[in-house]
Amino acid sequence: VEVTCFSEASDDHATLHFQIIRLHKQIYVWIGYNSSKLGHLYVATPTRPSNAIGVTSLIGGGAENTGSSIARRLALKTGLSIVLGCNIPKNHPMLEAKAEKMLAQKLIELRYAKPKP
Repeated sequence: VEVTCFSEASDDHATLHFQIIRLHKQIYVWIGYNSSKLGHLYVATPTRPSNAIGVTSLIGGGAENTGSSIARRLALKTGLSIVLGCNIPKNHPMLEAKAEKMLAQKLIELRYAKPKP
């Protein structure tokens, strides 16, 4: 098990906190916004044989909430199952995009995902 934690200040003086736990064939990710609250919890996993991504909400939220789309795209980028805890407010699409970009860069840096060709 590998654990990585980091924080980044955003443009609006808020702080985004991240925790990544690499498990066997799975990655757990937590994204916090100005607090250590868990928020909604989602699972996204590649399905066979089509390699489509299935996403479900385990705690709170629904398919239209912030974390579900991030989890889906991370599963596509990594090819692994993603468990994502996210407490980013749903009315902040720019903050969501920034958090996902930071997270994707870190996953590439850790070699959990491949960079775009």
